[in-house]
Amino acid sequence: MPHPGRSNDIELAAKVLTVSDGVAEGTREDRSGDAVADRLTTAGFQVIDRRVVADGMETVAEALVELCEGFTGLVVTTGGTGFGPRDRTPEGTRIVLDREAPGLAEAMRLVNPLGRLSRALAGTRGEALVLNLPGSTSGAVECLEAVLDVLPHALRLLAGRREH
Repeated sequence: MPHPGRSNDIELAAKVLTVSDGVAEGTREDRSGDAVADRLTTAGFQVIDRRVVADGMETVAEALVELCEGFTGLVVTTGGTGFGPRDRTPEGTRIVLDREAPGLAEAMRLVNPLGRLSRALAGTRGEALVLNLPGSTSGAVECLEAVLDVLPHALRLLAGRREH
């Protein structure tokens, strides 16, 4: 029986970036980051890094560059994907992605009617797959679950492994 944290000998590693002024300032609890990390762990991922940054295009871009550097795995952001004046996670993500993966972002938007308001992106930087999730706890988990089944395959492909 395969190890739950492995998929065809590729360790399923993940990093979670919470984008929130309130969490960064210590005035709000990181409920969505906790929920996403828990769901990833349940799905067999090893969450090896958790970070928090304030809202903003530059803060997100800088954090994603650092998180993706030399990393093969999943980088998930939570927060900053809506229409709020400080919601700039997609803009920060777009400027650092090598390639977008619109099918993943579209699948995440379809799980809930409020998903139509999401500006979230998905794509790759190097050998890392980046997903933007909403900041609401339930929305973040729902969106993650919408694509969780295909993530191991995508990560194997990014690592240069082909499936037959």
